[in-house]
Amino acid sequence: PSWLDFYSDKLDDASPAHEAEVAAMVKSDVDTLHRYDRAKLDANGALSYDVLDYFLSIQVEGDAFRDHDFPVNQLSGIQSSLPNFMAQTHQVNDRHDADAYIARLDRFPQKFSQVLDGLKLRESKGVIPPQFTVEEVIAQMDGFIGKPAKENMLYTSFKEKLDKIPADKLDTSSRNALLAGVEGSIDRSVYPAYRQLIDYFKTLQPKAQGNFGAWHLPDGDAYYAWCVRMHTTTDMTPEQVHNLGLAEVARISSEMDAILKDKGLADGTIGARVQQLAHAPDATFPNTPDGKKAMLAQYQAILDEVNKGLDGAFDVRPKLGVEVRPVPEFAEKTAPGAYYEPGSFDGTRPGAFYANMRDTAETPKFAMRTLAYHEGIPGHHFQISIAQELKDVPFFRRVLPFTAYAEGWALYAERLAYELGFEKDPLDNLGRLRDEMMRAVRLVVDSGIHYKHWSREQAIQYMMDNTGMAESDVTAEIERYFVDPGQALAYKAGMLKILELREKARQALGPKFTLAEFHDQVLTHGALPLALLERVIDDWIKQKQAG
Repeated sequence: PSWLDFYSDKLDDASPAHEAEVAAMVKSDVDTLHRYDRAKLDANGALSYDVLDYFLSIQVEGDAFRDHDFPVNQLSGIQSSLPNFMAQTHQVNDRHDADAYIARLDRFPQKFSQVLDGLKLRESKGVIPPQFTVEEVIAQMDGFIGKPAKENMLYTSFKEKLDKIPADKLDTSSRNALLAGVEGSIDRSVYPAYRQLIDYFKTLQPKAQGNFGAWHLPDGDAYYAWCVRMHTTTDMTPEQVHNLGLAEVARISSEMDAILKDKGLADGTIGARVQQLAHAPDATFPNTPDGKKAMLAQYQAILDEVNKGLDGAFDVRPKLGVEVRPVPEFAEKTAPGAYYEPGSFDGTRPGAFYANMRDTAETPKFAMRTLAYHEGIPGHHFQISIAQELKDVPFFRRVLPFTAYAEGWALYAERLAYELGFEKDPLDNLGRLRDEMMRAVRLVVDSGIHYKHWSREQAIQYMMDNTGMAESDVTAEIERYFVDPGQALAYKAGMLKILELREKARQALGPKFTLAEFHDQVLTHGALPLALLERVIDDWIKQKQAG
């Protein structure tokens, strides 16, 4: 009922004062947790304690760098996330919702000025975004306000929602009044808020000379070292990350090189030769409605096949199924190539693997299997659904995100499917190696940018030479790493840790080792920091040895 709705005309507080309050709350949560006697908890309780302790404590440790991020950047920030939230999340099913929509538009100036306070605070501490970020953000915002209110997405998406309300629920004069209200709010509130932010970024422009990594920020090396620990949930140093990346790139290169030579491609970088194969006439589905339909059907066939063929590799499997869907058309342009959306906790809605159909040529046929195994089965779908279905653990254990664990598992799942014989065609295996290579290159370029003082151009060149990705994709990737230090390290760090633990268990247990039991140990505790996953596996090894 609408009287219960006391929040849908409001927006979250983005002020520095609120950020300080949240940081204080996390600190007080840790203090509260530490007042419990861990020694009195059973094994499962102690693990829950340690997961929460890790999750909260690493944030407290990072609070010294609270203002080291770039809240408005080319990937995310108020300038893009707020209009997307209004267009995609804010429902308009009746008059009440429509009025709340307009009220929210009129709160844009307040929200933007809170963000602006945070940006100025960062600037005063010497935290200034890279040059390309400033330029791209200005261009984004200029584009957003560079059209009449009636052509802005905030108006057009509202009108679409309004048009879906039945005529008997809302008369014509009310509709017209609401549309006029939205138009007025865009002109009166939204556009001036954007102009203020654009003006600020224009004053920032002369100060943002050059594209530098985290090392360039105050106390930047300590900040990046924390980012590495936080995102990998390990104690690796930036130097170790860089060297690990170089070793992985060399190993994967030689495996890819062998397949490419076998296909008659011996000259040029690995990247250039993979591009040649990806552009062969029969390498992709036609970019037509029929071609897209065939591609979706092929994804479903890949998932159905692997789902039937996993016996012996898993004892615990999710009850929930997964289906393939196209990314909604309105989101195609900015959405990633594929992503997974979890099913519902009550089991009524299956998990979904969304494939981006904006251009079939972006995904060659030889890359499809790896994508389906990563997002679907036995990747994200297995890991997330099994976590959601856990019993006897606190709710936070079913939902806490640890990227190194979740993405590490999905990357491990690609490799597992290959090991189990699902990529018999060498080209399919090349597709898997190409994706693994991208994750290995991330270790090199992320630490290169933020620790080794690499330039943007140097990082782009390295990634292009080694991955075979298109230059536009590589540029977007590298620019993402600049504004989110360490995040891209999580994938490979997680995968390598799972492989290392599997090998450790296999060596220690010999004939007592079974793959299915190992996978059950990895998947049935919810997402874990890698340091704690290692402890879980070590305990299991001891139990098996004793038994």
